[in-house]
Amino acid sequence: MTELAGTIKNMKKKYREIFLKSVDVIRSRVEEIKPSDAEGDIFDTFDKNSAGESWQAAVLDMFENDISHEIYRKWREILAYRNNFHCKGCATCCNLACSEFSPDELKLKAENGDKFASQFTSIFIPYKSDKEAEKVYPEYLKLLSDTIDEKVYFYHCPKLNECKRCSDYESRPQICRDFPDNPLSILPESCGFYEWRQEVEPVALMLHSMMEIIDYYRQKIPYKKELS
Repeated sequence: MTELAGTIKNMKKKYREIFLKSVDVIRSRVEEIKPSDAEGDIFDTFDKNSAGESWQAAVLDMFENDISHEIYRKWREILAYRNNFHCKGCATCCNLACSEFSPDELKLKAENGDKFASQFTSIFIPYKSDKEAEKVYPEYLKLLSDTIDEKVYFYHCPKLNECKRCSDYESRPQICRDFPDNPLSILPESCGFYEWRQEVEPVALMLHSMMEIIDYYRQKIPYKKELS
């Protein structure tokens, strides 16, 4: 097993463990606010204005105004902690930017006002073939090929000089200044933010699992708030 594949496998294992713990935590929070006169499961359909329906409304409110706010606060703390780390100039992110969108799709999104697509297309240009991209990070491309069915497009920045430095650094777009903005991004060990990702991964996985579970509850709870 390659080092990168092992990293992905370990992260998936951690996520499964954290996910199950998060399920228990959220279930406990839901049960804590269950009225004593409410019978049944949170996903049941209750009579209008019943204790069960009030319970469902309270749970959805808890998700919206309590747990979701806490998740957002912790996520912002993780991103703020990123400022303690700095780019080491390995240039992997400049030489191997990935997207699920083709160049034409990104161009269309940019024309329709998508800010990220607009910045991306103003900097990055597509590789002519995956073989060209493979030279930058062959292990990563093999992992993508082995694990996902969807097409992934690879891009690079033409502004790198021979010393792997940006020739237009002061004018680089915000997406370059903010990278990496996802603590669960796969980063090479040469990246200056690799240690940041390693440190925050457990909390980031927990937050991601809680968002996923809350979304499930929101979809499955049949209560619908009446619009005034």
